[in-house]
Amino acid sequence: MTTQTKNKAQDKAPAAGAAKPEKPAPRSASKIDQVITMLGRKQGATLAEMTDVTGWQPHSARAVLTGLRKKGHTIVKSKRDDVTCYRITAAE
Repeated sequence: MTTQTKNKAQDKAPAAGAAKPEKPAPRSASKIDQVITMLGRKQGATLAEMTDVTGWQPHSARAVLTGLRKKGHTIVKSKRDDVTCYRITAAE
């Protein structure tokens, strides 16, 4: 190894006692993650509950349900107090 090559190799080596870069802070749960959590509960979630938590319009919440179905989640509809309730039963 030439002197020039040695210097380049030493430049790339981390300095002794150098602090490791800190890990970035974990991301907060996205709105879709919140909806998935709600749908995973035993009682599921109504459209009104999803829109209250996320701030979405009802058509947007229904679109998310369609997107989750397309991603392989099995979503079932049932009634709770005469209100349609959605629940994830399994994910592929």
